[in-house]
This record gives sequence, structure tokens and C-alpha cells, in this order.
Amino acid sequence: MSKPASSPASSPALRLGLLYAVIFAGIGIAMPFMPLWLASLSLEPGLIGALVALPIAVKILVTAPLTGLIDRGVGPRTLLVAGSLGLALTYALMPAAAGIGWPLLALVIALNAVAGAPLVPAVDVLSLAAVRRDPRLAYARIRLGGSLGFLAAALSGGWLLGLVGERAGATAFLAALGLVSAAGCAVLAAREPQRDAAPAPASARIPLPAALWLAMGAAACLQASHAAVYAFGSIHWAALGLSPAAIGAAWAVGVVAEIAFFALVPRLPSLRDAPFRLLALGAGAALLRWAGLVVLADLPAAVLPLQVLHGLTFGATQLGAMGALSRLAPEGARGRAQGTYGAVAALGSAVATLASGAAVRAGGPVLAFALMLPLAGLGLALVAAAARRAPRPAVGSG
Repeated sequence: MSKPASSPASSPALRLGLLYAVIFAGIGIAMPFMPLWLASLSLEPGLIGALVALPIAVKILVTAPLTGLIDRGVGPRTLLVAGSLGLALTYALMPAAAGIGWPLLALVIALNAVAGAPLVPAVDVLSLAAVRRDPRLAYARIRLGGSLGFLAAALSGGWLLGLVGERAGATAFLAALGLVSAAGCAVLAAREPQRDAAPAPASARIPLPAALWLAMGAAACLQASHAAVYAFGSIHWAALGLSPAAIGAAWAVGVVAEIAFFALVPRLPSLRDAPFRLLALGAGAALLRWAGLVVLADLPAAVLPLQVLHGLTFGATQLGAMGALSRLAPEGARGRAQGTYGAVAALGSAVATLASGAAVRAGGPVLAFALMLPLAGLGLALVAAAARRAPRPAVGSG
């Protein structure tokens, strides 16, 4: 069991955890409430779907190039502050853009996605660098801040927006959070070293190793396999007779399980520095979770137990992906590697979401859940291939 970090080590852990918290607070408001704000504009459903999908497409294109600027000497702090200010400005402009017309609103939403694209990868770069410098730090414990920030914002934001209404308050709330995020990033990231090594020459294009590509592909498949439950889980559970409160509890159980797993992993030496074991654990849990949703589709009592597996399907996969990036990404290409994984994961999720929608039209949500099984199986196969191609780890690693 790892020893608790002393005071010098806990200070960067606290700063980085708070960084995750302020950034994920905005995500915790935007993810559940921006679609409701769009619906309040009386836009037709097809247009709302396109506007919700637009940020995913933008992030596929821009995440890797923007995060790759870190390898060219642009500090993660610069990306964090600029991106947060960009979010604040674009959220503030959305009501006026919507009043002029949906094409201008689409442009502002696209610019909003550009601003937000490098935020999480930039904090990941800072956090993984801190863990490499000080083995007493644990990425899982740092990343816990993001999950707590997301949960707190979603709960408190829902209450506040319930008082003022989504149309009146959603974008104003998000703009204010963007300003808070910019200030927080400026202060919290100021004491973090902004790079591990000297910037790479502009002409250099350091290749990413095959094992890393395989690991990123595995993690992207596993995260994409959540698409069916993200898009249609609540609809299916409502059809089973679950109340809105019970559906909300089901989602909360998943987040709490994720938080618990992040807190537990640093105490488990067999998993703490074992990215391929973590990815394999995420894959096995995904196969069990999606099979359970198919086999027990008509059993409301199965919903909460299956949601507990989110701690592994998301949590173990996230930690495994970050562990593989930290271990396998070469110096001078860490920013590009982080951004590439973000883009690959976004692409996988977009494709899986579209496939889930087609499956629901053809046979209902249960068919969409079944479609996630081969995706999780592919993730497991890619994990095995990555582990074979990776350099031999030190004793005790996975």
C-alpha cells in the first residue's frame, strides 16, 4: 500500500484537484442543461440534435492541434485561461445569437467547442507530469476533483436553474462559471511546471508508439460503449416505470461509484501503476454491464446494481488511458498524444451514438445496448494487443 503523501506532495495534488473541479463544474452544467436551453428556444428536434452534435465534431478536429501547442512551448496554463475566457464569452453571446438566428447560434456553439476542447487534456498534461515528478502523488486521487466538481455543479445547478428557469439562467450561469474557471486556472496552475522538457522544434513530428495507439483505441472503444446508455438509458428506464427521482438516483449512483473507485485505486498497488490491468478491468466490466442491460432489460431492480459498474467501465478505463499516456507518450509529443486521445475518444463516441440511434429506431433501446457488447469486446482485444507491444514494465506494473 502506498504511503500517504506528505505536505509538500499534497499541495500540488490539491491545486490540480481544484483545477479539475472548476473545469468539470462547467461540464456538469452544460451536459444536462444546454439541451434543455436549446429546447426552450422552440427549435425543432432535428436542429437541436445537430446543435448538440456540433461540439463533438468540432472537438474531433481541433483537440489534437490545440493540445499539441504544449509541445511547441505554449504552457498548459495559457490554454486553460484562454479557453475558459473563450467559454465565458461564447456562453454570454449565445442568447443574442439565438435571437438573430440559428446559423449564428451554430457558429457561436462551434467557437464555444473550440474554446473548451483543450481544457481537460491540458489539466491531464499537468497532472500526469506532476505524478511523474513525484511518485507519492496519485493521478486517481487528483482526478477525483473533477468527478466531485461535476456532481456538485449538476446538483446545485439543477436547483438554481429550477428557481430561475433554464432559458433565463443556463447560459448566464455557464458564462459566470467560465470566468470563475479562468480565474481559478490562472491562480491554481501558476505554480505548476508547464512542461517536462524543452519545446520540440516546429519541424519535429515525433511518432507515437504502436502500443500507445492500441491503448488509446482500446480506451476510446470502451468509453464509446457508454453511448447507448448515455443517450437512451433514461428513456428505457422511464419506460420500465422508474420515476424521475429514481432515474436521477441511478445516474448519481454511477458517479458515486466512479468517485469511490478513484479514491480506492491509490491504495491498491496491483492497480495503481498498471494501465493495462485497469483497461482490461474496464473492458470486463463493460461486457458485464451491457450484457446485464440486455438480459435483465425488463427488470427495474437491476438498474441500480448495473449502474454501480460505471465505477469500472468509466473509472478504470479513464485511469488506464491516462496511465498508458504517461508511460508510453514520448517526450516532445505528450501534448499531441493527450489531444489525439481526446479526439479519438470523441470520434468513437460520436459514431457509437449515431449507431445507437439507428439501433433504437430498428429495435428499441435493448438492441442499442446489445450493440455495445462487440465494441467492449474490441476494446478488450486492443488492450491485449497494446500490452504485448508495450515495453516491459517495471516489477509491480501492469
